[in-house]
Amino acid sequence: MRTDYHNHLELGTLELDYLMKFIDEAKVKKIDHFGISEHAYHFYQTKDILSNPWVDARRYYDMKDYVDLFKLAWKNNIDVKMSIEMDYTPGKHAEMEKFISSYDFDYVIGSIHWVGDFGIDLAEFREEWDKRDLHDTYTKYYDQVITLAESNLFDIIGHIDLVKIFKYIPEDEEFLLHQFDRATTALANSKTCVEISTAGLRKPIGKLYPDPRLLQMCFNKNIPIVLSSDAHRPQDVGADFDQAIELAKSVGYKTLMTFEKGERIEVPLG
Repeated sequence: MRTDYHNHLELGTLELDYLMKFIDEAKVKKIDHFGISEHAYHFYQTKDILSNPWVDARRYYDMKDYVDLFKLAWKNNIDVKMSIEMDYTPGKHAEMEKFISSYDFDYVIGSIHWVGDFGIDLAEFREEWDKRDLHDTYTKYYDQVITLAESNLFDIIGHIDLVKIFKYIPEDEEFLLHQFDRATTALANSKTCVEISTAGLRKPIGKLYPDPRLLQMCFNKNIPIVLSSDAHRPQDVGADFDQAIELAKSVGYKTLMTFEKGERIEVPLG
């Protein structure tokens, strides 16, 4: 079985015709479980969770319109999972929990895109990498991975090592493996699954998320996985999944997790 749980409509519209372009591509790619997980910051209802100039300029959706799109799809017997990708925001656990519990999501993705005021994966902030201490940024990033896991608010952590996106990677392997170890220990004690994301292949890093060493630790600690493309365009749905499956199997995975209305079922991989 194949899943693709991490996809976005933000470059198009919250309309059925546009959604169907993603659905149709998922069928071509033989995706068994497909879901849309729009960025939570786009919605007016999340202003009390994450707010900064970059985010606020991109807040233009209402959750009612989002939910109505899925209701229309389901009415037409279209099998698509409703999700959200929420920027994990330290200190906002109560607000995140209130938002998540207000909607009947099939699953919820938590991701880390911000280290304080630093948008780590944004082109607009790329020059900041040369101004900041790399070890400090990595430590603070993985601190958030740990508290994300400890919150137990999320079913999936998105692109767990997104911090490597622009190829800024510590040369000190001992330091890096320590970050991986403490992050996976926290995840192993939570309900949170890890996604193998092919999006990294389309980014400057040119590699899958996560690093094989990090994924090996996930397997060794019995952390379940899902497959995701993080597609922002229909043609990227299910992209390069053969590589994702190969990576998963290389570290020992034989199953992945599926979700429906918060319930999870482990199924054979690939």
